[in-house]
Amino acid sequence: MSRHDTVLTCSDCPRRCNAARPFSVGEGDVSSIPGVCRCPRQAVVSRASLHFWEEPVISGKNGSGTLFFSGCNLHCVYCQNHDISTSARGTAVDTGQLRRIYRRLIDRGAHNINLVTAGHYVPEVAKSLEEPLPVPVVYNSNGYELPETLRLLKGKIDIYLPDLKYINAEIAARYSRAPDYFEVAAAAIDEMYRQVGDFVIDDSGMMKKGVIIRHLILPGQLENTLRIIEFVSQKYRPGQVMFSLMRQYLPCGKVSDDNYPELNRRISDFEYEIAENALFASGMEDGFVQDPESAVKEFIPDFAAPENDPDSVPLD
Repeated sequence: MSRHDTVLTCSDCPRRCNAARPFSVGEGDVSSIPGVCRCPRQAVVSRASLHFWEEPVISGKNGSGTLFFSGCNLHCVYCQNHDISTSARGTAVDTGQLRRIYRRLIDRGAHNINLVTAGHYVPEVAKSLEEPLPVPVVYNSNGYELPETLRLLKGKIDIYLPDLKYINAEIAARYSRAPDYFEVAAAAIDEMYRQVGDFVIDDSGMMKKGVIIRHLILPGQLENTLRIIEFVSQKYRPGQVMFSLMRQYLPCGKVSDDNYPELNRRISDFEYEIAENALFASGMEDGFVQDPESAVKEFIPDFAAPENDPDSVPLD
């Protein structure tokens, strides 16, 4: 039996769906892949490019060398990357190809290599990072991860960039079918911090290692946001982690007037002002806020035609 025929049950993420994910699937067969992530074990990348819309300490002047992986274990109803998060749409790549993509981005001047939603490909990603890269590696996560899976990345990731989406179980269940989200994500972020420790910013203003906890404010869910700000400010001391309060929410994915109508609007200035004031009052000094201009569709990558973007690199 060849590796490409091997089928193993998967419990790599908190869903523990025990799906028989094949190592790889031929073109046209993606609709039949089992499991919550709906992806094979072999990494599938939809886009790789210099990305300029992360936090300044990640993007810098040259951009972050970002690989957008297909599939997801969370499937938030409002996902901005809905086109690629719901299936294995993209190019299947082996570890050698991943290394070549990293090198192409580094040769283009990328400050770092940024792995977006790679949680369901951790074993393959870990293999691709066995040889250290000359730039920091960023693990960009929805936060819904298992500590034991993250430990496969110990010593290979320099910067963790997790979401902390929900503290309210009802909201997590409604929008991501994950009522245990907060407990799971809090434990995952603990593991991330244990691996990389206090954040370090170099003289040029770029992050060399550390954790940035991101939180996206959702319409009408200020209490959720305020409780998360309180949690992070009480758990971590100044100088340990950074916090990014995001107002870039746009109605995307399954959101419409008919489905999840309460989410079918942008964040109001009033909502963001309350959240921002709470952040400033919390005592957290290390982090970022966003301007209203961040909530525009132009900042969402074009996954349908990445070849039209001069900042993208080939995936073959």
